[in-house]
Amino acid sequence: MTVDMNRGLWLAGALAAGLQMGFAGGALAADEFIVVQSTTSTANSGLLDAILPEFTEGSGIEVRVVAVGTGQAIKNAINGDGDVLLVHAKPAEEKFVADGWGVQRFDVMYNDFVLVGPEDDPAGIKGGSDIVAALQGVAEAGAVFASRGDDSGTHKAELRHWQAADVDVAAVSGDWYRETGSGMGATLNAAQGMGAYVLTDRATWISFGNKDGMEIMVEGDERLLNQYGVILVNPEKHPGVKGDAGQAFIDWLIGDEGQTAIAGYQVDGQQLFFPNAE
Repeated sequence: MTVDMNRGLWLAGALAAGLQMGFAGGALAADEFIVVQSTTSTANSGLLDAILPEFTEGSGIEVRVVAVGTGQAIKNAINGDGDVLLVHAKPAEEKFVADGWGVQRFDVMYNDFVLVGPEDDPAGIKGGSDIVAALQGVAEAGAVFASRGDDSGTHKAELRHWQAADVDVAAVSGDWYRETGSGMGATLNAAQGMGAYVLTDRATWISFGNKDGMEIMVEGDERLLNQYGVILVNPEKHPGVKGDAGQAFIDWLIGDEGQTAIAGYQVDGQQLFFPNAE
């Protein structure tokens, strides 16, 4: 399938795959839009819906977002199904650029991950600040843990912590370790229903509306930093990439206007993302 065909069918493909999409701005000419491959957390948190209209108003460029796990977003970008990549798995992002699929990576913003669990806390880990010790406690108790299991940035981070805890979750998959294969919101819902522990980005947790019986168990570990980066898909790999428009979006996002918009986004009086572009 050609790049042009991919672009012409991007909406149909996204819907067929059950992807979540966001739109900014009104009806513009067909060549005045870019496609951003991003994560479910930027969509579930409401961030992109809040800030993209400001970019569109100033630039005349509509931004269409395909919100999936980071791993899938990177695959989509490698296939040429997007102009910009906005995700949160720095090693994978750096490899994307090193392999020639992206032009340059920029830090955009950060927040953190938190370990959430049932109020009765069967693993006895509430109030801790050591994510590795907490996961060891979950494993020792055989307490139910809900994993996204979808190669997302959150899933990649979670697996790093299990590895540091010396726990082979593949060996207990389907037992106390349950993989949903879903986005963050759906996995939080599943965890709520199962009384399970789950690792989530704080922005999605703050925005999540089904918290009954759940609370934050572990937070504050520096290893729980959640950094986001933005990359222009390489037009030399995919001539259909809208390099100028994509770079205009990146420049806005990491510039004063975009960074101010990110810092100003709040839910229930809480700032969800902290800009840190250099």
